[in-house]
Amino acid sequence: MSNLIELRDVGKQYGEEVILAKVSFALARGTAAAITGHSGGGKTTLLSIMGLLQRATSGTVLVDGQDIGNLAASRLAKLRGEYVGFVFQRARLIHSLTALENVIAPAWFIRKGVKVEQEAKVLLENFGLSHRLHHKPQELSLGQLRRIALARALLLKPPVLLADEPTNDLDPSLAAEVTECLLAARTGGTGVVIVTHDAGLAARADQTFQLAEKTLRPA
Repeated sequence: MSNLIELRDVGKQYGEEVILAKVSFALARGTAAAITGHSGGGKTTLLSIMGLLQRATSGTVLVDGQDIGNLAASRLAKLRGEYVGFVFQRARLIHSLTALENVIAPAWFIRKGVKVEQEAKVLLENFGLSHRLHHKPQELSLGQLRRIALARALLLKPPVLLADEPTNDLDPSLAAEVTECLLAARTGGTGVVIVTHDAGLAARADQTFQLAEKTLRPA
């Protein structure tokens, strides 16, 4: 069975500046990998390549065994929408929409129907937010916003879930809640990659890597 995502000797540079060099990585179904490293070391760039938001300058990127290096931009965007869910450090919610509407919005274009709304409500209930369905982002706490963003990603049923510093700026109890939600995604076969400075979160992943000197090594 193919890995969900595999990088083989991947490099990324902008002009003469090398950001990543010979990075190799594989994500199996139902597993979580944590990536640590100092700020500005290329972790977010690496996550963007895994999420098909950026193309590698060199090396090979495989998605479910398929080399995506020569895919047209339109095909790459379609694959990204079907295959990858994102949880950013900033929730990036639409302030004019309620919590429930924010969760439903991206999925509505792919999976129209009443079932989508029902599944969104179940996710929000599982995340302890059933009493916040009709609240707008400006009425919610940071921890609630992060959980809404996670529910939004999970509703798309992505094979791969990518999270960039999901517990940053959260107090310990809220960080623990977000961590539980992220790791629970593995039970459905989703592969999870988490960029984090949170040692406690990294320790709970199935694999931990450190990005240092422009390459990735087991931690």
